[in-house]
Amino acid sequence: MDLTRAAALGVVVVLGVAPAMSAADAIQIVTAARSVQPGEVVLFTASAAAPIEALHARAFDRDLSTFRIDSGTWQAVLGIDLDIKPGSYPVSFDAAVDGRDVQTTVTLAVRKRVFATRSLTVDEAFVNPDPPTLQRITSEAAELARVWEESMQSRLWSDAFVRPVPGRATSSFGTRSLFNGRPRQPHGGTDFISPMGTPIQAPNSGRVMVARDLYFTGNTVVIDHGLGVFSLLAHLSVIDVQVGESVTAGQIVGQVGATGRVTGPHLHWAVRVGGARVDPLAVLAILGATP
Repeated sequence: MDLTRAAALGVVVVLGVAPAMSAADAIQIVTAARSVQPGEVVLFTASAAAPIEALHARAFDRDLSTFRIDSGTWQAVLGIDLDIKPGSYPVSFDAAVDGRDVQTTVTLAVRKRVFATRSLTVDEAFVNPDPPTLQRITSEAAELARVWEESMQSRLWSDAFVRPVPGRATSSFGTRSLFNGRPRQPHGGTDFISPMGTPIQAPNSGRVMVARDLYFTGNTVVIDHGLGVFSLLAHLSVIDVQVGESVTAGQIVGQVGATGRVTGPHLHWAVRVGGARVDPLAVLAILGATP
């Protein structure tokens, strides 16, 4: 991403630069994000005077997705999951620079985020499913858990992430939901109210991992963008892609519908980054065009 262009659009804040060691040995880390809170995406840009041959980064006890921009620059993407507690967290970088192993660490200060609460009324079967349906739900959850572990180890996206449908988001990511008065999982995506049949674009290039009806999300398409980044597009009326198919950014993958647990036609877009549930609007801000 062009951080200068993004900053001009007002969508990112450059949070800091790791202190240099010596000019010959140092790697410089520039940290950018909308904010550092649960559900946000942080982009680290590593550069050095000499070519960086490889970069390994780690935070929250997991490896981060890293990729080369040019001979002197690499980037790493971090998703801050909904359940991360406020506090200071180290992010370590280990780079091979001109044949030497160079390490540095930056500290990420995660701030508290307060999420709204919403009440929705849906078919009671979506709140208290019968045993056969519960078995289906459990099976589908296990299937998605496997998918999140099967990302390609190379970056499948190259251009900016794009909105799957026009219009503003109408439901806040992370909202705590009450279905028929009973608390359920927080809202792990962003909703876009769009007319039935509106074409849905792939947010970026990748391969289709899921393209079928699921109990809660209805007709669902999951795209692996590589390096642990996934898009889930839910409640479709029509699916226009198949499992295993390669898609490009902006390609039509289906149409807006009202399948699954919904109160009306809309698109639910959820994103995972390295296993973390993140706000798709943060992805647009950090890895895409202006949201």
